[in-house]
Amino acid sequence: MSTSFKRIPLVKNSHYQRDGLKSYGHALVKFNIGPTFSGPFFSGIKAEHQGKFAGMIGGKTRMKQHVLMKRHEPSHAPSSGTGSEAPSGQVSASDIQNDSEYLCPVAIGTPAQTLMLDFDTGSSDLWLWSSEIPSHQLSQYKKGHTVFDSSKSSTFKNMSGSSWQIQYGDSSTASGTVGTDKVDVGGLVIKDQAIELAKTISTQFLQGAGDGLLGLAWSNINTVQPKPVQTPVDNMITQDDIPKSQELFTAYLGSWRDANEPDKGQSFYTFGFIDQDVLTQAKATASDIHYTPVDNSQGFWQFPSTKASINGTSIALSNNTAIADTGTTLALVSDQVVEAVYKAIPGAKYDSTQQGYVFPTKTTADKLPIVQVDIGGKLFTIQKEDLAFADAGNGMTYGGIQSRGDMDLDILGDVFLKGVYAIFDHGNKRFGALQRVEQVQNLAPAPSS
Repeated sequence: MSTSFKRIPLVKNSHYQRDGLKSYGHALVKFNIGPTFSGPFFSGIKAEHQGKFAGMIGGKTRMKQHVLMKRHEPSHAPSSGTGSEAPSGQVSASDIQNDSEYLCPVAIGTPAQTLMLDFDTGSSDLWLWSSEIPSHQLSQYKKGHTVFDSSKSSTFKNMSGSSWQIQYGDSSTASGTVGTDKVDVGGLVIKDQAIELAKTISTQFLQGAGDGLLGLAWSNINTVQPKPVQTPVDNMITQDDIPKSQELFTAYLGSWRDANEPDKGQSFYTFGFIDQDVLTQAKATASDIHYTPVDNSQGFWQFPSTKASINGTSIALSNNTAIADTGTTLALVSDQVVEAVYKAIPGAKYDSTQQGYVFPTKTTADKLPIVQVDIGGKLFTIQKEDLAFADAGNGMTYGGIQSRGDMDLDILGDVFLKGVYAIFDHGNKRFGALQRVEQVQNLAPAPSS
């Protein structure tokens, strides 16, 4: 068993730019959500033709339901002449925010090639930018990226006959081949870990800042065919890289707003242990962590969330569930809860141009509501400072809590997770949370980057 148990620090994505509508668009695309509030994004029907010669000759046409589309306003700028302008109804790469606010260095292969990956508890694939991506795409988008080259790793083994494909709600895709190699996550070395090498990749993925993604959800939603592969956490467990008594990982997400807090706004993961320094700082013990059973039938870290509270007023949410998702920045909840949150903020309003609620940037902490969400029978508070997500212009701020649309569960992303120490207990199939309390609610205007 490895004895290297330490915090794995996350690196702030220097290319990340806060944009409320684009981050909301990312969540809609990732989870194939149909918006229930008016705005640029909407669910539509798209005709797809399958045939010979680039799909245009012969074959058949089928109607694809529930494709995310966008109403494009008439352009006020002349055409670039490149043909890259998105026609009305089509979601372009520039419409979607790459939601990787944090990235983590992961060493793969022998000798090691270090890639910056997005750790995502809402998906289960470990996919990488690879040298198999067409050269014309690499030449255009490679700058700032590390591209994994399997031919340069002596420990890489091809998994013949296996392939993978991710497809999002806007029809963007990434797909390719599969192999195994050594993967080093903060000193924990996983042998023969399946890695998915991108070969065909949409612009939406190419414009992301990271070099790929490391999925931390359950393996039943892994996309490898003909048989799903084990995730890195699965293999950490089966290879005894982490103790049987601690078959878990934890996430501590910080914020630029907390530079003057005791934790200095740091962000990190741990694998195989619960960080005692976090408990000490919170004046808590392990017994103070609240756990709730997880339903992993859909592959997510999903748990009961049957109520919410706004300034002490409880909202019953019969049979409601939520997922903890580090791969989504916003917190998306039912329309009923969203409306109650912003009704409690003076001057807040729904802005259809941004498809979300906004409120005055000058709002002080005492004017913001105490918003609590239920995690398996216990209420946890979202930090007031995280209610302010991004500059919305005209003296307004885009709210960190927005509508989950027609999704039948809440998506508790970083806006929620920054307020707790999150424990993803794989071995006991449960999710744990410890409330974090900031000394000061820093409501300085959110930076654009």
